[in-house]
Amino acid sequence: MKRNYFKVGAVLAASALALTACGNDGGNEAAGEDKKLNIAVFNGWDEGIASSELWKAVLEEKGYEVELTNSDVAPLFEGLSSGDYDLTTDVWLPVTHASYLKDYGDEIEDLGAWNTESRLTVAVNEDAPIDSLDELAANADKFNNRIVGIEPGAGLTEAMNEAAIPEYGLDDMEFLTSSTAAMLTELETATNNGENIVVTLWEPHWANAAFPVKNLEDPKGSLGDAEGIHTFSRTGFADDHAEVAKWMGDFKMDLETLYDLENLLFVENDTDDYQPLVKQWMEENREFVDGMTS
Repeated sequence: MKRNYFKVGAVLAASALALTACGNDGGNEAAGEDKKLNIAVFNGWDEGIASSELWKAVLEEKGYEVELTNSDVAPLFEGLSSGDYDLTTDVWLPVTHASYLKDYGDEIEDLGAWNTESRLTVAVNEDAPIDSLDELAANADKFNNRIVGIEPGAGLTEAMNEAAIPEYGLDDMEFLTSSTAAMLTELETATNNGENIVVTLWEPHWANAAFPVKNLEDPKGSLGDAEGIHTFSRTGFADDHAEVAKWMGDFKMDLETLYDLENLLFVENDTDDYQPLVKQWMEENREFVDGMTS
């Protein structure tokens, strides 16, 4: 009987080891899946590109596999709400993306604001003859009766159409909307030719430092006050990736630091292969980078 007991015990132990081994294999596969993240990036929004490229490099240092997916605004929110994307780092509140939060707010989660110094602006060349939006209508002819905007679906475009243009009587001016890249091309051309120009812009954006521009005063507050740039996730992300969600929630980056990164990526170098530059910046700012995941 005693010998049989030990035989049964040996069989049970072997079975337990086999089950444990199977469990470990499954766990490793799950862990592998947990290390895969998809960050959605707004097309043309450079603070989103910079912050996403930075997080990609930081998370990959921590063993994650990160894919960045470019998207227009509406499809991005839809994809985040459906779970196609895990994260996005560039949601502006309370004004810019408010309408999208009305549609998708119950299906996505706010991980927190990483910058609270941002704002929507209308900018002109720094030697333009006006300083305020309430002077623009009377001087529209000095700007070829045009306001050069960005993407039609952008929150900034919505704020212009629904608030700034009607409140300042700018309906007779042509409001061009195409893309951020097209706006920047127009701004560069006007700057090189010494011409007046009106563009929709925002802070933070590297163009504020790269071009001689000034923001028009907005006495009616049509574009809102300072905004926060938030990281949002799909529903359940914090349950699946508690560590990353905490890092994202604790993340803070002031304008000076962000502009330093943006200048390296978008002004000092003509490339869209950002990762080598990001890694260079990380080595030069190691204390800040280490603090992102401390």
